[in-house]
Amino acid sequence: MGEDLPTISAWPRVVGAMARVIHVFRAPDRFVAGTVGQPGDRTFYLQASEQSRLISVALEKQQVQVLAERIGSLLEEVHRRFGADVPDDPPPDDDNLDTEPLDVPVEEEFRVGTMGLGWDAESKAVVIELLAVSEEEVDEAVVLDDTEEGPDAVRVFLSPTAARAFAERADRVVNAGRKPCPLCAEPLDPDGHICPRQNGYRRTEED
Repeated sequence: MGEDLPTISAWPRVVGAMARVIHVFRAPDRFVAGTVGQPGDRTFYLQASEQSRLISVALEKQQVQVLAERIGSLLEEVHRRFGADVPDDPPPDDDNLDTEPLDVPVEEEFRVGTMGLGWDAESKAVVIELLAVSEEEVDEAVVLDDTEEGPDAVRVFLSPTAARAFAERADRVVNAGRKPCPLCAEPLDPDGHICPRQNGYRRTEED
């Protein structure tokens, strides 16, 4: 698959006894981050759809944040190394940004352990790979590879424009949760939290 940039790996995790399944989306109609649940109790998902196929995988908030940040860095590197045209960050009020909720039903295919990110020079696409959580450390050779052994995966090809839009929405999803406490920066629950900067005084969102 073209010339790849170094992959990113986080929270190593699945090597199963059965042959792995790789869900490939080369021209997704939609690839977005989203959540289910209320602030403070949200489950984060990445969801890919193409024609009649719909795949949802669960992951941690921090993984969504890391992926969005690394996509921005990768696009800068692609522009520097390959001279590829990459879009600027969309403006905050960009009407073209996908703000719709996740498609239903949201059925978890697996929980993400390792993430891979690369550039496919042949198709001029950002490639995102999400590998299922594992009990054993995942060999980096498995990431962005079609080897038969290893964790199940979702592999998505995105144009630079679509990748930038994904990262922008992912940032908004991450930041749409509980407001941070202005003193300690910990998230505020609706009924408040014990603020270490105020000797245990319970601050609320209204304070």
